[in-house]
Amino acid sequence: MTQHPPASAAPLAVIVLAAGKGTRMKSDRHKVLHAIAGRPMLDHLLASVAHLAPERQVVVAGHGRDQLEKALAGRAAIALQEPQLGTGHAVQQAEAALEGFAGDVLVLYGDVPFVKPDTMRALLERLHGDDQPAVVVLGFEPADPLQYGRIVAVDGVIARMVEYKDATEAERASPLCNSGLLAARCDDLFALLARVDNANAQGEYYLPDIVNIAIADGRGAAVIVTEDADEVAGINSRAELAEADARWQHKRRLQAMADGATLRAPETVWFAWDTVLGRDVTIEQNVIFGPGVTIADNVEIRAFCHIEGARIESGVTVGPFARLRPGAVLEEKSRIGNFVEVKNATLHKGAKANHLTYLGDADIGADANIGAGTITCNYDGYFKYRTVIGERAFIGSNSALIAPVRIGADAIVAAGSAVSRDVSDGELRLVRGEQLVKPGWADSFHDAMKKKKAERK
Repeated sequence: MTQHPPASAAPLAVIVLAAGKGTRMKSDRHKVLHAIAGRPMLDHLLASVAHLAPERQVVVAGHGRDQLEKALAGRAAIALQEPQLGTGHAVQQAEAALEGFAGDVLVLYGDVPFVKPDTMRALLERLHGDDQPAVVVLGFEPADPLQYGRIVAVDGVIARMVEYKDATEAERASPLCNSGLLAARCDDLFALLARVDNANAQGEYYLPDIVNIAIADGRGAAVIVTEDADEVAGINSRAELAEADARWQHKRRLQAMADGATLRAPETVWFAWDTVLGRDVTIEQNVIFGPGVTIADNVEIRAFCHIEGARIESGVTVGPFARLRPGAVLEEKSRIGNFVEVKNATLHKGAKANHLTYLGDADIGADANIGAGTITCNYDGYFKYRTVIGERAFIGSNSALIAPVRIGADAIVAAGSAVSRDVSDGELRLVRGEQLVKPGWADSFHDAMKKKKAERK
């Protein structure tokens, strides 16, 4: 990923607020760790932040701090807000983590995951405009302003900001709303926060109050407005999470088709955040991609497939009703058919498994044919073992390959075999019990049972 620092070239720190309890989620999982397209919303945000190459990142946590520490794994400092006394108070908790830092600060929200890097840059560039505002706020004009805080501004210069509950009717009539995101110089930010009080309807320390304090000081504050209200949409409930995922999916489907993929029923295809598609890929109905999927050119994914952690090379056909799990590699012109599951296994060029098969922890040689009902028995309850199948080998239907086992090149395993020892190149392996034939036995059995049943009536 190419990183582009802000045009101002001032050092940058980012504060992400994530201390809320997220009670509307009704979940034991921290709100910002709920996933959109297979990626926690916090990680969506931090991926955008990374484009600006910040020197420091601080996540303000409260409820669920342990979860955040584990998820972040050292990627950001953690500041604790306890108790939660408002957004201004939350930002103050990051001051210690930014000790000695002299530069710009972006204040973002962990439950507002889709702020674009260009929007963040615009905030910072405006901060270094000719009039040198003390604070720059990101505003937006939603179709329904609801109970968002309002911004009263003229030509991008803020006259006043007010929370909805404290606003007059005239102020509530303003269509320009506060997203909560802002930029300020580090020294200015914490100096202004030190002067914020909680004399308001909620009895909290509001972050937007620093704007009104800066205006009263004659420092001035500015607003830039995003035209994409979805960019600053907060996610507070399961319903809003689903809506955000749906918006993301819609954009990704359009991008996939613009890049040369055919989606037979776009609304039924669900991508992960990192799905990679080549050109002339065809995806039929009801296909779901988990994270970690890369698909080359000229691949066909047929209906009702579930694919994650897989690499699919050119000319491959998958499905319908196939499942590819992490570690699946399908090399050029291989084939996976209906009700086939592949996990941690490679099918080399031209290999095929067309029906009702499980291939786990396996290496399938080029042009090998795996018959219906074949199972690689890879797990003994304690350890996993590998199956290796040579080039052009033929595995007959309903065979069990008991790993660790190696099937040689050009070998044939007869249908119904349970193979527990290696098979040499070119060998036939037939493992079946002797067939027992008793002519007329079934007729005698039926007659005896019918008579017995009649006697019971």
